[in-house]
Formats: sequence, structure tokens, C-alpha cells
Amino acid sequence: MTLSKQETRKAETGSVSRPRTRIQERNVSAILEAALEVFSRHGFRGSTLDRIAERAHLSKPNLLYYFGSKEAIHVALLSELLEAWLAPLRSLDPAGDPIEEIVGYVKRKLEMARGLPRESRLFANEIIQGAPQILDILEGPLKDLVDEKAELIRRWAEEGRIAAVDPHHLIFSIWATTQHYADFDVQVRAVLDPDGDTHFGGAERFLDHLYRNALAP
Repeated sequence: MTLSKQETRKAETGSVSRPRTRIQERNVSAILEAALEVFSRHGFRGSTLDRIAERAHLSKPNLLYYFGSKEAIHVALLSELLEAWLAPLRSLDPAGDPIEEIVGYVKRKLEMARGLPRESRLFANEIIQGAPQILDILEGPLKDLVDEKAELIRRWAEEGRIAAVDPHHLIFSIWATTQHYADFDVQVRAVLDPDGDTHFGGAERFLDHLYRNALAP
């Protein structure tokens, strides 16, 4: 069931309503970091409070002092993730060069796939499950932002500054071609057998070439 905004805020704050001490802040950070690792590996259904508490080096009762349930921790993580996930799209500048703005967005998304692979997998797992915790956000703020930027891209196309492309499917394709490197990391590495993260350099060059050619008026 999707949480209301009030429930989401309550879930994020857990049982601690007063300003947190330094120790409490450290414990909350440890819980969220542990939960990110557990959720990204096992999905929501396969994760347990016991696993999260063990990884955070806290007792289960101590964990429950900060977050009242597994759902509360999950919502807190997803809320933080969505803010970071949407920031590059928000930064598309109507006054900028259209191709540079879009290619820059592609590169920022690819860098997020490189630097935040667990967060990407957490988000992907939530979507695969039908987005029970964040469906209201997907249908509200996320859709509004995508529609806004799609209208900007459509206007650039009408002005002849980029090729005539379907703006929504362009955005979807950017998500697919960048987040793939996080969500299917094992498959990518199995095929390429890269040395560390060197394959991201090749991915960036390829995507730069792909989108510049696709967008050229």
C-alpha cells in the first residue's frame, strides 16, 4: 500500500521525534547504509530487520528505536534516492544549448550508475514490485517533472535546434542506456571482463556519439 505524505514523513523520522544527538545521527546513518546494502542485494521481500541490524552492528530493539518497521527504512531510502535521481533532469537548462544539455544529462546519469549502483538497484527492485511505496511520487512529482522537461525538448525540436524526437521516449531511452550499467552490472562485467570500472569510459564515448547523432537537426 502506498504511504501518504504524512505517513512517509513519520516513517522517515521513526521513533525519534526530538533533535538527534551525534550518536543518534551516526546510528541512523549506519542503519540506512546497512539497509541499502541489504535491500539492493535481496530486494524488499528478501530483506529482514535482523539482517539490517546485524550489518549495522546494532541490536534489533535499538534499530526499532529509530525506525518502527522495515517499510519505514525502505521509504526513507527511496525518498533520499528519488531526490538525487531527479536532480540531473531538473538541471536541464532551457537557455542552454539543447544537444549539450541532453548529452550532459546522459553523462550525469551514467556517472550515477557508476557511483551509486546499489541505489539504482534499490530503485529498480521497487519498480519491479509495482512501486508499492512510491507509486504516488511516480504518478505525481516524477510525472510532472518528466512532462515539463518533455515539453522543453519538444520546443527545442519545433525550433529546429534538435531532431524531431519523441521527448518521453528519449528520456526513457536515456534511463535505459545509463542505468543498465548499474542494474545489470554482473551481466556487463561477464561480457566485457573489464579492469575495474574502465568500461564506463567506453560507455560514455559510445553514448555521447549515439545521442549527438540522434539529436542532430
